[in-house]
Amino acid sequence: MKPNITTLACVVLLISKSSCAQNENTPYLKTPATNSYTLELVVPDVEIPWGMVFLPNGDLLYTEKEGKLIRFQYGKKNEISGLPSPYVRGQGGLMGIALHPDFEQNNRIYFTMATANEDASGGNTGLYTATLRGNALSDVKLLYKAVPDTKKGVHFGSRIVFDSDGYLYFSVGDRGERDINPQDITRDNGKIYRLNDDGSVPIDNPFVGVNGAKEAIYSYGLRNPQGIAINPLSNEIWIHDHGPRGGDEINIISAGKNYGWPLASYGVNYIGTKFTDNTSLKGMEDPIHYWVPSIAPSGMVFVTSDIYPRLKNNLLIGSLKFEYLHMCVLNGNKVVKEEKLLEGIGRVRSLEIGPKGFVYAGVENLGIIKLLSN
Repeated sequence: MKPNITTLACVVLLISKSSCAQNENTPYLKTPATNSYTLELVVPDVEIPWGMVFLPNGDLLYTEKEGKLIRFQYGKKNEISGLPSPYVRGQGGLMGIALHPDFEQNNRIYFTMATANEDASGGNTGLYTATLRGNALSDVKLLYKAVPDTKKGVHFGSRIVFDSDGYLYFSVGDRGERDINPQDITRDNGKIYRLNDDGSVPIDNPFVGVNGAKEAIYSYGLRNPQGIAINPLSNEIWIHDHGPRGGDEINIISAGKNYGWPLASYGVNYIGTKFTDNTSLKGMEDPIHYWVPSIAPSGMVFVTSDIYPRLKNNLLIGSLKFEYLHMCVLNGNKVVKEEKLLEGIGRVRSLEIGPKGFVYAGVENLGIIKLLSN
């Protein structure tokens, strides 16, 4: 059976300065709103498509927040058996997914999910690996579990990416403990972690041998990173960090660096009060870009395909709050222009580059769409 197909003509609209504040050093360049795109609804009726990845044979593997791992093959959804049950609470559930760089040889996948403690009285983000054969998982292993557990239903992260050297990076949010976790390297949460593919800690991680430190930590001072990708031109790790009321950020991640949360931020509390007067502090990394008000970012990809001439070598990010696809036009490590794509499409939760370089987006309560260039 062929998947349902929906086509939508979507004009690329310019974001005005009033709707998106820039880093003061970033020029804002206007462009005509001329492009249109056609969307193909590839996988219909998905409530929260949190993460996705394509298998070498072209099958789509995607996660549903409520705890399902689905293999989409020949127009049919096949639920994968053997998945542990996630701790589904608030923002937590089954989240990021990635393939081992040598998947074609070892069939290993990696995923993050909110994981409960033994009496289910709380939970935190866990990183798992498993072997995928057909529509079943085996040899499931928990490689890392953030602690302590909490009943709070916010800021689990979480995305996964491998670098060109085979190291695995994953994000965990601050779990709603803004003033306790992000700035403390002896505690989990509010961090980017770096591991070997078997879950062991690389010997050159920045806090190896530091008294009391969580040695898996690669960088810290983050709120809730829900986007991570390798810049194909520089091989640097880029993330975005979901801020409070304003203060979403794009950061380039480096070993041992502190990204400031919550001591330095462009955001304020949801009720409008300040929690810091600082947007920059000595010894902390400034974002390369930020948004005020918040766009509520989720998912991110670098576009490299010639299919989309205007998108090529630029960054795409999903907006949960404003329900569009956000394009950041790049000049090196600077965002020089921004545009809305597919405005009103819905809450864009996840993004992935698929076979032949096409962009796929997971949209809440719609499904997974493919972006076609007219």
